[in-house]
Amino acid sequence: MVLKSEKRFTRLNLITIVVTLLLILAGGIVRSTGSGMGCPDWPKCFDQYIPPTHASQLPADYKEKYVSERVAKNERFAKTLERMGKAHLADSIRHDESILLPETFNVAKTWTEYINRLMGAITGFLLLGLVVYSFAYVKSAKRVIVLSFTNLIVVGFQAWLGSIVVSTNLMPWIVTVHMLLALVILAILVYTYNYTQQLHKQTTVVMANVIWLKAIIFVAIAASVLQIVLGTEVREAIDAIAKNLQYTGRAGWVEMVGKTFSYHRDLAMFVLILNIIIYKLVKDRFSGKATALMVANGIAITLIIQIASGLLLSNFALPPYAQALHILFSTLLFSLQYYLYLLVYRTDTYHQGH
Repeated sequence: MVLKSEKRFTRLNLITIVVTLLLILAGGIVRSTGSGMGCPDWPKCFDQYIPPTHASQLPADYKEKYVSERVAKNERFAKTLERMGKAHLADSIRHDESILLPETFNVAKTWTEYINRLMGAITGFLLLGLVVYSFAYVKSAKRVIVLSFTNLIVVGFQAWLGSIVVSTNLMPWIVTVHMLLALVILAILVYTYNYTQQLHKQTTVVMANVIWLKAIIFVAIAASVLQIVLGTEVREAIDAIAKNLQYTGRAGWVEMVGKTFSYHRDLAMFVLILNIIIYKLVKDRFSGKATALMVANGIAITLIIQIASGLLLSNFALPPYAQALHILFSTLLFSLQYYLYLLVYRTDTYHQGH
């Protein structure tokens, strides 16, 4: 019997997955519109909880003020990296001249970044709510409590890393780590959702000979993560190219990225082939309204949109809306693939309660 408190957790878990994906979409919009430095400080925006709407609301020396604060924060971060044995990374931060470049106030960019931060705050509160609701499983599934606490810690670290992203003026490797942590948060949410869904169901005997299906899904997940990392690096390269060209000649930016874009494009074909194989195997082994088949259909639709947005980016001068969609559907693809893996990998561990 499923308790109301457990249903509440599962429902909130699903809502949190959706909101986290929307947060990633908001982050994609920030990135594609160049609004990442729309708020030069963190967690406030221009030292205000509700940001200004006009430059006249800012002090005359606001550019120098936020640059000096950024330099001081980066020095603290560099010292932390040195204590971790990452002296070369610390030096790269100290000698990054882009950190010294002030950002001119732009109301559209400021509010785009501010809305992104609000979405992040909402996600944080939802994850806190999941921690509270997870105690419904204190007797039946303690791992739900542990994972919910873990996710809250991860999102706290993610928020701090977001402040470093701002203070380092979007330093490339930190942006990549920031993206990977978002995948960790999603993975934990998908796991707890699936786990609590299966907890009170009768053990399902999955059809035989699915070992290849499980293996191929695992490889597809790894390829998708690598694809996301390469995509982040492509985006970082394009940002650098755009700055060097003073944001002119947009149509030629993609061609100037070089091998990273070629790897990203070639890996997309590998991901497509893997998912076609997965879809065929799932369709052969599951039928009717099986959840695995519905998830496989979702993967197929997501992949089509993902490929279409990628083609728009590479052939039509990087339209911002396509960039945001590309980021969203890449993370949605990862989430659905991981969910499918969990469904196929069902074992009695779902019913052991710990």
